[in-house]
Parts: sequence; structure tokens; C-alpha cells
Amino acid sequence: MYKQPKNKKRRQFLQGAALLAAGATAPLWAQPGKTVGNSRGITVAQVVDFSLAQQDVSKDFLIGSRAAWQDINAKGGLRGKPVQHLTLETDGTPASIRAALDKIKDDPSCVVLSGSVGDQVAGHVISQLQQSRTEIAHTAPWLQNSSLDIDQQTFPIFAARQQQISHALKTLSVMGLKELGAVYASDADQAIYRSDVERIASGMGLKLLSFRSGGDLAVLGQKLTPATPAVLLFLGGTPELAQFTQGLDKQARQRYVVALADVNLQTMVQMGGTRSTPIIATQPVPLIKSSIPVVRAYRETLARLFDEPPVPLSLAGFIAARYTYEVLRDIEGPLTRQHTLGEFQRRASVDVGGFRVAFDAQRRSATYVTQSMTTADGRVIG
Repeated sequence: MYKQPKNKKRRQFLQGAALLAAGATAPLWAQPGKTVGNSRGITVAQVVDFSLAQQDVSKDFLIGSRAAWQDINAKGGLRGKPVQHLTLETDGTPASIRAALDKIKDDPSCVVLSGSVGDQVAGHVISQLQQSRTEIAHTAPWLQNSSLDIDQQTFPIFAARQQQISHALKTLSVMGLKELGAVYASDADQAIYRSDVERIASGMGLKLLSFRSGGDLAVLGQKLTPATPAVLLFLGGTPELAQFTQGLDKQARQRYVVALADVNLQTMVQMGGTRSTPIIATQPVPLIKSSIPVVRAYRETLARLFDEPPVPLSLAGFIAARYTYEVLRDIEGPLTRQHTLGEFQRRASVDVGGFRVAFDAQRRSATYVTQSMTTADGRVIG
């Protein structure tokens, strides 16, 4: 049985993965578990961003996917053969993604890409597949970019940032919200998120004030004035949010911070994030304490295979793998790339243990947006 080592200082532990670009061994959480069976089955490839900025997102998502595939293989795999779950390691750059995709371009056993993570990598995979004219299904990517046009071989099943922001702001707007602050953790985050945030805020009739860290988020948190909006939308990762909220602790005014799906609230609390400022985080999956079948299966499988607490990001990875498997299982005839792509292109509605996938006119499925929040005693509730 494969057990995941505990770690509380997430990016301290994950920094070792940054050595991948220099040819170092993959971190333990990126290495495959035990394979069930000896005969070769199909290969499902997963493109993962191991760059320092994305490791906390990729780690959880990959653990969830790996747990699902190991459980599937333990129960007989696909057509009685094990599914080979291949992790394609990248540093998030277009060149590394191109090199990763080259590894499977001419491998007929690799019939699908599943659960590309994180957001920018998922977008780069789409463009690289188009440029290379590689016809392979790209299923359930962690694609947060709501402005990207979806092509005929990409199948997003998670709500993008536009749906997440709209959900969070609509929830707050019933409280009389008139203005909103947008806090960008870096120049890159501002470039990625700004247009979506401005468009959504304008559509909701909200006055928007934007803030950029300038390199020290704790200082930014301390420098906010009484005129700063009480509700702040944070665009960045978990360590950055922890740092920002530590600065907010110096403020006398009560504020509420809204973060998006890349943030892990449990880890933020462990890293010393504030307990005096309520943090609300959106997530495009059911709550991890939900009783629906796929969440129950996820919690049981994670507890059995990994020494990690259940969190929304690994639940998303688990659902990504389960959705891919459900469609593969229904394919009639040989499991080839062509047949697999054709089956996904039907965009049939699929019920993944209570998580419903139903594509709209924009070729996206966004069934779920839920929220969790921190309490004054450091608990995370949903």
C-alpha cells in the first residue's frame, strides 16, 4: 500500500520538485504507486506543473487522480487490464509542455490526456495540441481561464474563474455589497485575472478598486486604509494569501476576503494565516464532507492509500480521473485514440457518483460551485 508522507510546510517540502528541470528524481507524491496486474493495458497521461508557484495546487490534484486510478486498477482496471497512469512532468513553460507531449505523441497505448494541472498548463496543452495537430482527447483539465475558447478535443468539467467569481459575489451582493477590492498577488496574477474580474464586477454594478502587492503582501495588508472596501477578492496562491492575511491582522477594520479554487484553506491556516479575518474560498467540486457517492468514495480511497487530509483540490483530481474512466468504460470496439476522442466528442451527460457532467453551448460543464470559509478558531467549514 502506498502512503503519502505528511507535510505541513507545503512549499518547503515541494521545493525539491523544482529540481526536476535539472533531471532530479520526481518527488514521492509524483511517483506511481503499485500497479495491479502484469499485462499491459491502455495509458492515461496527466500533464502536471511542478513549478514552485503551482506545486501546492498540482500536489493535491495529482494525489486525487492517482488515488482514483489505483482504486480503479485494484477493482479490475479497464476490460480486465490495468490502466497505466503516466505523469508527464513539466515546469510550466511552453517548451517543457511540448517536450512532455512529445513523449506520448506517437505512443498508441496512450489514448487520452486527463486532468492537466494547473490552469496555465491546461491552456498551454490546448494550444500545443492544436499546433502539433495531435488528435487526442484532453479531458477534465484544471482549466480556470474563462476567456479561452474550447476546441473539439478539450472537455472541461469544472467551473472556471468567471463562474466562481460570480458565485462568490452574488452571495455577498445580497448583503448590500456596493464596492469590491481586487488584490493581485503578483503581476502575473493581475495579467491572468484582471479582465475577468473587471467584467464581472461591472456586470454586477460593483465599484472595483484594484491593489497589487509590489512584492510584499503582508505590507500591502497593513497599508490598507479605512476607505478600502470591506470585501476583498484575492487573486493568488495559498502561501501568498497567508502572507496577505497576516498583514490584515494589523488592521482595525473588519474585512472579508474571497479566494478562488487554487487556494487550500487548511494549508493557509497551517501556514499562519489570519484567524481574525474571515476567508471564503470557492471550489468547483462538492463539499468534501458531502454525502454524495463520489465524495464518499474519494474520502475512503484517500484514507486507504494516502496519508493526506481530504481537500477540494484532490477531490477535483479524483473526479477528473473518475469522469475519464466512466467515458472510457462505455466505448464500444477497440480503445484507440480515434475511438476515445469520438466518444468524448459526443459530450454525453455523465453522472460521476452524483457529480453531473453536462456540457453547454460553450462546450463547458460547470455543475458545481461551492464555498468554504475559515472561522475565528481556525476551523474550515463548508
